[in-house]
Amino acid sequence: MKTDFQLKADVTAELAWEPAVNSAGIGVLVNDGVVTLTGHLNSFAEKVAAERAVRRVAGVRGLAIELDVKLVAAHQRSDSEIASVAASALRWSVLLPPDRIRVEVEKGWLTLTGDVDWAYQRNTAEKCVRGLVGVRGLSNNVVVKPTVSTRDVAAEISAALERQADREARHIQIDVEGGVVTLHGKVHSLAECEAAAGAALAARGVTRIVNKLEVGA
Repeated sequence: MKTDFQLKADVTAELAWEPAVNSAGIGVLVNDGVVTLTGHLNSFAEKVAAERAVRRVAGVRGLAIELDVKLVAAHQRSDSEIASVAASALRWSVLLPPDRIRVEVEKGWLTLTGDVDWAYQRNTAEKCVRGLVGVRGLSNNVVVKPTVSTRDVAAEISAALERQADREARHIQIDVEGGVVTLHGKVHSLAECEAAAGAALAARGVTRIVNKLEVGA
């Protein structure tokens, strides 16, 4: 197990290593394996990149984000400009169903609503717009409405975890109710925890993941 001092050093180094992040604007606090990021960044995309960098670090048990996005003058756009570009980005993605996702923007905060058939489509919609110039924040309220049977979802998820040896499938319990999958058990890292959730989210019929996995030694 890493000490908080070691973990802070590793997180700080990983943020400095991530080319999409200006780590000079980020403060790192660590308490009992839980990392808190503070400070100001120039874009929402940079904030997402910082979060992803921390999740890659072994030993991180939890993550709290207290980062503010303060757009530089060159990145400021009107809400109407952001909405127009976001709508076009969604429309041009071949992975998304046409005309089922709506865009709303208020003071740079972008909200997605509507419905899709698969969880990966919901995630794709977010990826399409979170890096746009002028976006200060994002709420993904897109609902997944699967058109396939949810039978054998637990078996499919378990098989997926077994195929990927770096995930402790033996210690993960999978409960399915409708399209909601709940994961219980213990894993060794935050990255492993999120990897298991990602594998579950890719299964047929899954609309939402309730991740109750504990991160520990």
